[in-house]
Amino acid sequence: MMKLNSSSGWLWIRDGFQLFRQQPVEMLALFFAYMFLTMGIGLIPVLGQLMPLILVPTFSMSFMQACRQIEAGQRVHPNVLLTGFRSPALPRLLMLGLLYLLAAMVAIGTSALVDGGAFWDFLTSQKPINPQDPKSMPDTAMFWGMLCSAVVYLPALMAFWFAAPLIAWQNMGVGKAVFYSFFAVRREGRAFTVYGLAWLVLGVLLPMILSLMVAIIVGKAIAVVVIMMPVSLALTVVMYCSFYPPYTHVFGKPDQASPE
Repeated sequence: MMKLNSSSGWLWIRDGFQLFRQQPVEMLALFFAYMFLTMGIGLIPVLGQLMPLILVPTFSMSFMQACRQIEAGQRVHPNVLLTGFRSPALPRLLMLGLLYLLAAMVAIGTSALVDGGAFWDFLTSQKPINPQDPKSMPDTAMFWGMLCSAVVYLPALMAFWFAAPLIAWQNMGVGKAVFYSFFAVRREGRAFTVYGLAWLVLGVLLPMILSLMVAIIVGKAIAVVVIMMPVSLALTVVMYCSFYPPYTHVFGKPDQASPE
């Protein structure tokens, strides 16, 4: 398999925009269905705090399948959200979800070595950030704790990136899928670096600049919310769509990939 160029990272994002543009209403409906279902699960005592993370691989197959259908010229319906739950690979997807949870807990727990537990306390307290209340804003120690967590979680992110579709579409076991995913991302490291930096600009810096411009021009906080909310939603769904092109570029299209 030929190694991809670093520019492939930007092409993945471009392809994500193209997929979204073909069926924007359907993809937004799928995203809202996912959010409402996740919020409903979150109401379950105790397990509701853990299940959304455990179900990430299962739900991720909903968006992968939706992109696959768009590419094939098929209409996306909200019942695509149940794709992972209907898959014979569901037990393995749930096992992968448990690994997600474990990796996240290890990464967040490690941050305590840097910030004395500030990041962990912030996440478990579930207190909203209030810009007018300095006490609610993250401090410098928490920033370093978050950075530490991100660095620790990076190898797990590499191992999980392709794991769900490899399990569902290529019938791999959890261990094999995680192994293949890690080394595939490592092999295409330059492309993924460009991909990550591009999303940092598009998903974080650009909305911040637009928000600041709207605030300066209009001068009302409600205007910032009204204008930026649709932009943020669209970019989020485009990001979900952009997860599909890397898989097809590295492992081939699902209908061309033979189970191993």
